This record gives sequence, C-alpha cells and structure tokens, in this order.
Amino acid sequence: MKAMQRLALTSTLALSVLALGACESMSHREKSTAIGAGVGAAAGAAVVGNTAGTLGGAAVGGVIGNQVGKDKK
Repeated sequence: MKAMQRLALTSTLALSVLALGACESMSHREKSTAIGAGVGAAAGAAVVGNTAGTLGGAAVGGVIGNQVGKDKK
C-alpha cells in the first residue's frame, strides 16, 4: 500500500511541475483568465452542485479574470 501511495504522490508532483511549466509562456492576461476560470468552476460546483453550475462558474470566472488581467503587462 505504501508503494501505491508513493507512486500516486510522485505522479501528482510530476504532473503539477509539467502543468506549471506549460504556463511559463502565457501572458499575464492569459494566466488571469485561467485562474479565474478555475476558481469560478470550483465556486460554481460548490454553490450549485451540478455540471451546469461548474460550467457557468468557469465561464463567468474566466471573463472576470480576463478583464482583471488586461491592465497588467
């Protein structure tokens, strides 16, 4: 069981490093959009509790993140 937990942890860490590396070339506005969409999706899922809430939250969060990030360079 410990070997399975170690493998899961190692895989999660490796995927996290790869995902963060992919964001390196993104502009500030693109990063803000992605973060807004992620936070909005989590909030929509928590408040509404279904797929429509998750998608709606992601859409609204993405738009807000995009607008917030447009002034930064």
